[in-house]
Amino acid sequence: MQLMKDFFQVGGSLNGITWTGNDASYDDCNTYIFKTGEGLIMFDCGCGDTLGQIFNNMLYWDLNPEDIKACFITHPHLDHAGACHLLADRGIKLFAHQNTANAIATGDERCCGYLYHKEFVPCSIDKELTDGEIVDLLGMKFKVIHLPGHTMGCTAYVFQLDGKTAVVSGDIIGTLLDGHFGWSGSIDFDKKIYLESLKRFAKFDSDIMFPGHGMTYFYKPKRRVEQVLNEALIQWR
Repeated sequence: MQLMKDFFQVGGSLNGITWTGNDASYDDCNTYIFKTGEGLIMFDCGCGDTLGQIFNNMLYWDLNPEDIKACFITHPHLDHAGACHLLADRGIKLFAHQNTANAIATGDERCCGYLYHKEFVPCSIDKELTDGEIVDLLGMKFKVIHLPGHTMGCTAYVFQLDGKTAVVSGDIIGTLLDGHFGWSGSIDFDKKIYLESLKRFAKFDSDIMFPGHGMTYFYKPKRRVEQVLNEALIQWR
């Protein structure tokens, strides 16, 4: 579905955009497409089994999958990165924080295939990113913010969209109305580090936040981040 003038959500099983066999599930993350004048940029790519559904959703909005030039990955969990190897086979360049890149390259327990009773198919990331880095891609600039805790590679991507500051946040913030934090069963989940990331993220102001699951935050997303930080301070100390 179209969220902004040039920004689309084309995957996500929690709100029924893709379907994995389980209703309103977390099996498939929100996958986004940013349409630029030089091609398409994808954010996260889903579990792998739904890539055909994602491509069909794109075609409905006149977005050609052949025009995808790159995909930014927020973290290595299978529901967000399971299709990486399929994108790589199509020549799509993959971007991820160096910790996430290492996890995807090895396909180890950090990718949490066991949670979905599936094998994570490893692949190489084309560009390993670091905190604070600015990526120039297809005429746009993307700032990398490393916010570990849910996983040690969790990353947000900040960019300008229709005159607004937008952030793709992955699972750093829990889905509205259904939990404050990303899933706590990750092999590399760390409350202490996560809390520090939330403190940092709460100082950042954006106009729109595109989360890893569920609904987009179109109004004062910083309030939601502050709410999550408050809950972490109450629960985790």
